[in-house]
Amino acid sequence: MTERAIGQVLVEHGLAHMRERPALIRFTQVHGPDVLLNDLERYPHAFVTACVMDRQVKAELAWQIPFKLQERLGTFRLKALAALNYGDIKTAFARPAPLHRFTATMAKCFFEAIRHIDDAYDGDASQIWSGKPSSATVVYRFLQFHGVGPKIATMAANILARNFKIKFADYFSVDISADAQVRRVFERLKLTNKGATEQEIIYKARSLNPEFPGLLDFPAWEIGRNWCRPKKPDCPSCYMKRMCPSSR
Repeated sequence: MTERAIGQVLVEHGLAHMRERPALIRFTQVHGPDVLLNDLERYPHAFVTACVMDRQVKAELAWQIPFKLQERLGTFRLKALAALNYGDIKTAFARPAPLHRFTATMAKCFFEAIRHIDDAYDGDASQIWSGKPSSATVVYRFLQFHGVGPKIATMAANILARNFKIKFADYFSVDISADAQVRRVFERLKLTNKGATEQEIIYKARSLNPEFPGLLDFPAWEIGRNWCRPKKPDCPSCYMKRMCPSSR
């Protein structure tokens, strides 16, 4: 089976996921935080700041930080957050228990993110993606946040397009996120060599689906999470079993 055919199956599953009706996205598997993160109308900055927090800790914990700050501060209104100084934010991050393993650093990132949203977007983070901008514009705007690199920026754009069904003018600049699940699946499907760099994985996805490379992200992640586990993979249950060179 050629890699082009394998890539096409992944693309088809990605498109099927894109066509699903919008539903509550389970970022954390905890109801309160997930409701806040899904409220792009009233609290679009909750989603944005959660993306900024998603480093060096489990994603499920990072994405709960906006909700926990809301509990500690008594509000999550943008203007109320923008009125706080760094010391206020740092204290909220630290007590009664640290919200992140790098408390001071991430408190600074959060503080700078709120200031940037207030200054650059008139306090409305949804302006980052409103008006059907190009995918490059959306990724670039996320890159303007302190501490955000290409991986987080493209992840954020991908979630907006894939899960929230936000329309972009194009999807060329939305890359795949080369996390452990995606890396393992690409290796076992022989799309990339074992030990491939992050850039090799990104460019392979671009070659397979240049119009929207990030479309391969969810199906690869889903396969890795559900069946293509590091040990004792459940190959018989995987929909790629007939095409996978590594299948048992």
